[in-house]
Amino acid sequence: MTLCYQMDDKFEMIRLAVREFAESEIKPVAGKLEENEEFSVPLTQQMGDIGLFGMTVPEGYGGQGLDYISYIIAVEEVARIDGSQAATLAAGNSLGIGPIDAFGSEAQKRKYLPDLCRGRTLIGFGLTEPNAGSDAGATSTTATRDGDSWIINGRKTLTTNANTPMTKGSIVQAVTGTRPNGKVEYTCFIVENDTEGFTRNTLKRKLMWRGSNTAELFLNNCRVPDDAILGNPGDGFKQMLATLDGGRLSIGAMGLGCAQGAYEAALRYSKERVQFGKPISRQQAISFKLADMALKIELARNLLYKACWLAENKRPYGKESAMAKLYCSEIAREVADEAVQVHGGYGLFKDYDVERFYRDQRLLQIGEGTSEVLRIVISRAIGC
Repeated sequence: MTLCYQMDDKFEMIRLAVREFAESEIKPVAGKLEENEEFSVPLTQQMGDIGLFGMTVPEGYGGQGLDYISYIIAVEEVARIDGSQAATLAAGNSLGIGPIDAFGSEAQKRKYLPDLCRGRTLIGFGLTEPNAGSDAGATSTTATRDGDSWIINGRKTLTTNANTPMTKGSIVQAVTGTRPNGKVEYTCFIVENDTEGFTRNTLKRKLMWRGSNTAELFLNNCRVPDDAILGNPGDGFKQMLATLDGGRLSIGAMGLGCAQGAYEAALRYSKERVQFGKPISRQQAISFKLADMALKIELARNLLYKACWLAENKRPYGKESAMAKLYCSEIAREVADEAVQVHGGYGLFKDYDVERFYRDQRLLQIGEGTSEVLRIVISRAIGC
């Protein structure tokens, strides 16, 4: 398929604006937040103040009304500095705002989107369970109708943004019955934090993204009204698949930003570090590493932006989304690993940003579809 897209000046303006914010506001505190495993309300609200939440949401609901590539560039630039804040931003948009914007009723959009788009509240997306990860169809959380309401029981885990001081609630996928063809029916519900029987626990001691919030959710006879259903009953699995397609693009952007940040750190260091009478950047063994990093990043960026272009133009993009997320996450691993190698022993210390990039990249091959699952998705898309 032939595809042409043009990166006009507005994208460069967005890139520069977000880069300036990330370097001036996030970079000075990223290390401390990460070390303390601290979620930052002020930084999240600042990201909202400059319009980084709800970038693709229509202005009538409080969003910016921009295109998907603009949003992906914003995530990329935040990830170039810090994976934790990028995770808060990406999950806030793709997994919190995205499903409500795409599938919510008019009342739900009016109720939730304005504050979400201003960066004043967050909503989690409860899909993963202790026994349902890559096999999302193994969901055991149930919702049973009781009069004009539903009773939800179950447990979700590894849910980003689900237990912060700003969290309003979480979207929860639950089994609501069996279809005539024998297949399980899934429905998504918006469960607010003040719902009786709904409790949350923040998960600590993570390898990466320690400045972002990850939580497990417990639903014990939670009663929610009919209007808590996201979209239509029985559409939960379809909503989940569509949400993951978009979420993969944002995870791809995080991988791209992580790779860019690690590469730039390695390039700077290689020009400062002198061995054998000259900067190591002029040693062929190192210069070739840096050249390969630049090449991989350029290829990853073009693949990701193509997938975003397809999404923005309402063309099928599931295969390209899977490809972009897979490639960007694996490039992040390769580039971060080589960036540590360029730093030598110093790259193993927290004084250098590459140590954090090296850890942050690891989740990218797991979240929003593992690399193994994405290869299944791609193989099916090409007819295998």
